[in-house]
Amino acid sequence: MNPTRNAMSWEELAIYAADPVDQINGLNNPYSSLRLFNKNESQAIVTLYRDNHAWCPYCQKVWIWLELKNIPYRIKKVTMRCYGEKERWYLKKVPSGMLPAIEIENHVITESDEILFVLEEIYGPLGQSLNENKVLEHRRLERELFSSWCNWLCRNSLFQAQEEQKKENFKNVANKFEKELQKNASRWLTPVSTKNGEKPGSADVIFIPYVERMNASLAYYKGYSLREEHPIINIWLKNLEKLEEYRGTQGDFHTHAHDLPPQMGGCFTYSNKNQQLFAQEIDIGAGLGQLELVDFKVDQKSEQHFEALALERVIRHKERIVSVSPMKNKLFDQPLRAALTSMISKKDCRPEENSASALRYLRDRISVPRDMPLLSGRLFRQALERTANIDGSDLGPKIPTRNRLDQNPIQFN
Repeated sequence: MNPTRNAMSWEELAIYAADPVDQINGLNNPYSSLRLFNKNESQAIVTLYRDNHAWCPYCQKVWIWLELKNIPYRIKKVTMRCYGEKERWYLKKVPSGMLPAIEIENHVITESDEILFVLEEIYGPLGQSLNENKVLEHRRLERELFSSWCNWLCRNSLFQAQEEQKKENFKNVANKFEKELQKNASRWLTPVSTKNGEKPGSADVIFIPYVERMNASLAYYKGYSLREEHPIINIWLKNLEKLEEYRGTQGDFHTHAHDLPPQMGGCFTYSNKNQQLFAQEIDIGAGLGQLELVDFKVDQKSEQHFEALALERVIRHKERIVSVSPMKNKLFDQPLRAALTSMISKKDCRPEENSASALRYLRDRISVPRDMPLLSGRLFRQALERTANIDGSDLGPKIPTRNRLDQNPIQFN
């Protein structure tokens, strides 16, 4: 298809951008520094210290718990070591640099489970307490599932039989998880009754972060579709994705596939037809459709909503995006506008010459949910790839695997 229009100006693009979200009382979002749920600010006695990029699974656990309980809290964001230097002010408060942490009346608590114990004492449990026998069993099962995933993903297999054994071990533990989910009609492990129906409870929150990362990493590195292989886990994930408390924290497959290696000490690929297909679709920004996000209907109106959210986020940070681009010197301004024009208009828009590598550099460094919601990230990545394709096949600088200093948040302070 031949490009059919010129890139819109920033003023023209702004017409299509979403209004900034209500970060304090609106839907859960990763941009907030204060969450009140329409309560008085004096009630926000908890401060949550979490990572800038919303990559940390233990931070996500505490974050979701606070959201599900509607507890007013403040947020301060800290750099994870894999993408930059830890802030000195935080090391004075938490010498180990551990994340997450909470602070209540000058008392600092670290380690996610210890944090939840303290929050339970103050605000009551999210349904069943973490110390109840059934929840203790679920917590042990979560660690067993985590261990089987790590063994498969992060330890290289010397021969195929070893790889298959690791896969079978993971499947067996995942089947145990499914049996526990089947014990309640709602498919929550520990359902909590609310006026809007049942919501996930304490045991579910324990499982959420790593099951989300298993879904992404096993697709990318092993060609394993968790949702297809485990239909009850798929139902559980579908139910989660209907909840704004969860969606505000949810990463996409591209983000997880590339943020996990430096956190986990490496992820090992087992090449097969599915793995090659999945990795390619994830890397070019197409995403894996319903293997990544199920039953969250995207009609034309909602697609425009997610495009508008992506546009609002890019416009907010456009000067920094241009300045850190490999093209530098404002040359990336037009290709960036061309990609956004393509996203909004659904028509190809020619970028400046020799911009393909810079467009793909940005495609590879959108961080979900830090920058925008999952569907917004998918639509924007697709537009960047379409626009890059017009210019050529040049790739951007490779995503590092030993660290993610290319994502250093100091660039956007």
